[in-house]
Amino acid sequence: MRTAFGDRWSWIGVSALAFLTLGAQSASLLPAKVRATAAPAAAEQAISPFELLGGTCPRGTAPDNDACIHLTASDDGPVAEAQSNAHRDRSGRWATYEQIPKLPERPADYDLYRYPIPPGLAGGRYVVSGYDLDQPDDKQRRGRTLKHVGHGAVDLPQARGTPIHMIALEHQEGDAEVLYAGPLFGTTVLTRHTLREGGRTRDYVMLLGHLDSIAAGITPGALVKEGQLVGAVGDSGSPSLVHLHLEVRRVRDGVDLAKVPAGPGMIVEPVSVVCDPRNVLPLR
Repeated sequence: MRTAFGDRWSWIGVSALAFLTLGAQSASLLPAKVRATAAPAAAEQAISPFELLGGTCPRGTAPDNDACIHLTASDDGPVAEAQSNAHRDRSGRWATYEQIPKLPERPADYDLYRYPIPPGLAGGRYVVSGYDLDQPDDKQRRGRTLKHVGHGAVDLPQARGTPIHMIALEHQEGDAEVLYAGPLFGTTVLTRHTLREGGRTRDYVMLLGHLDSIAAGITPGALVKEGQLVGAVGDSGSPSLVHLHLEVRRVRDGVDLAKVPAGPGMIVEPVSVVCDPRNVLPLR
């Protein structure tokens, strides 16, 4: 079972490295414009890439002079296309994966967002390890073996037992739904959030990992309102590193989560794509 972190068993290893990372900030390196590549002969005739495409741009982009730029917003909210990137996994092998980087218009500062727990770092700061899968290999987080493993989530340190309360994501419609509660990243809760964006609705999965306990009533199929108790912060699957692992994944078009077996399969690449959580976390 492959994910942005390598094989299934590397997931726990990734989370256990939370305090040995690059820190909270990771600015997106996604270029503002994605230019088509012209053939050499055409370039010599000063024909623009846009003209070579017959005056059209690929789906999800729009013309801007001689370039096709990615659409990052619409009347109903942000639109982001999955990008490919790669890193070295803990064995030193290259791992290529899809991921959705931070939208350019979303703030880079993690502390401008609202989370399911209060800040646990000095100065009222939240994140000890942030999303860096959109960074070049040498900028992604390093583990104890100095192999690049990448991080597709945020790690939020807090005291053991701190209550975790549900948050509604940006443009969310209705309550969250519990998809799974059990072992994954230690003790984990997966919830489905339906968001209105790009003139349509999309499903996202939020993963809350390393819990000390799961609250009563948080079982598959249960609806969870904003502010409702989900569980408590712990270090399950991450001994002595007490923190909340918060990951967001966008469900692929055409996938019906009701037909996906409950559990880890809901967050593998054929079902969902890892997403920079700042794209959908609510602002404070």
